Amino acid sequence: MADHATPNLPSRDFTATAAFFAALGFGESWRDAGWMILERGGLTLEFFPYPDLDPAQSSFGCCLRLDDVAAFCAVIEAAGVPETTVGWPRFHRPRREAWGGWVGALIDPDGTLLRLVQEPD
Repeated sequence: MADHATPNLPSRDFTATAAFFAALGFGESWRDAGWMILERGGLTLEFFPYPDLDPAQSSFGCCLRLDDVAAFCAVIEAAGVPETTVGWPRFHRPRREAWGGWVGALIDPDGTLLRLVQEPD
C-alpha cells in the first residue's frame, strides 16, 4: 500500500452523515459505535462521534484533491446541496486560483469544510 492520509472528521450522527455522503457517492466500509469510514474511489473520510458539535463553531476541515473537480461538483449539485453563502450543508463553486488550480468548497451538515482542489493541468 502506498503512503496515504485520511482525515478524521466529526459527526453529530453517523446515520445522517452516511446518508449525506452516500448522495455524493461515498459508501460505508466500516462502522461501529465509535468510528465510521466512508469511501468513494480513492477518497477516504473517517468520522468520530461528536454529538454536541455546534456546526457554526466547527473549525474542522480537509482537502479533497480531485482529478476532475467539475465532475464532482456536478454530483454535489445533483444531490441538491445548495449553492449559498450561509448555513450547512452548502456548496461553493470552484474558481481558478492564481497558482493555476481550481478550488471550491463543500460544507457538510456538521459544519466541516471540505476544500475541493484540482491541480493545474
